[in-house]
Amino acid sequence: MKLNLDSTITLNNGIEMPLLGLGVWKSDNQTAAQSVKWALANGYRAIDTAKQYGNEAGVGEGLKQGLAENGLKREDVFLTTKVFNGDQGYESTLKAFEGQLERLQTSYVDLLLIHWPVNGKYNETWKAMEKLYHEGKVRSIGVSNFNLDRLTDLMEHASVKPVLNQMEFNPVEQEKDIKDYCDKHHIWLEAWSPLGHGDALNDPAIQKLADKYNKSTAQIILRWELQREVITIPKSTHEEYIKQNADVYDFELSDEDVALINSLDIDKRSLWYGAFSWNGNPAGIVDAVDEWNK
Repeated sequence: MKLNLDSTITLNNGIEMPLLGLGVWKSDNQTAAQSVKWALANGYRAIDTAKQYGNEAGVGEGLKQGLAENGLKREDVFLTTKVFNGDQGYESTLKAFEGQLERLQTSYVDLLLIHWPVNGKYNETWKAMEKLYHEGKVRSIGVSNFNLDRLTDLMEHASVKPVLNQMEFNPVEQEKDIKDYCDKHHIWLEAWSPLGHGDALNDPAIQKLADKYNKSTAQIILRWELQREVITIPKSTHEEYIKQNADVYDFELSDEDVALINSLDIDKRSLWYGAFSWNGNPAGIVDAVDEWNK
């Protein structure tokens, strides 16, 4: 499979999306702005953020500066953001989205996702997103963290099919049932937490492959995900690692080695529905807000 940093996939509405991009989860505004500029300077053409991350303003500033510094146009970059859990519902989604565009300093986004399927609200949120899609304010719409029950329910109510489902996906959490469903319905799977934290990065089998291919364990994992045709958005706040994460195109894992990593799945999720407020919020997770950190 010959791939490069310019490689794209075709979403089910015909829009082209880069297969590898930059994620900015847990980055403050200044850090996100700098990471976006580094990414664009090093050939990345996809950026993923969310209102819940509290850094849309930083991403917008980094995008503005990065485009100017690298002689790029807005249409050269595929920008994703997400509907904040507290904004879900029809009118509230539409109203909040205008503020998201303002923070991102753009007139449109390439992909808008429902960040989490808030019970009793995600279908109305989807209707609002369909309106934004038909108005051209978003080029494509999709979901994030939708399990099979919620994804099936959304599909039964939607008039526009989701283009992708962004899920936790890595060697120890491969979401096999969801990927099979998405493949069947021409919905792409996109990976958040693509490196799987320490569980995958420190796995002895992956370390052996890193030695075999003379690559880091992170590069082995990212290459595996690309060969699995999973859209991948690794996060880094260091230019060196941003470069390394994109240095995965001068080798190809054998079928046997792909199968080996496939066998490492232990269905280990780092975060799931039980942690959020519509199920009692036992983990005490708080939604972020956008502000420039002083």
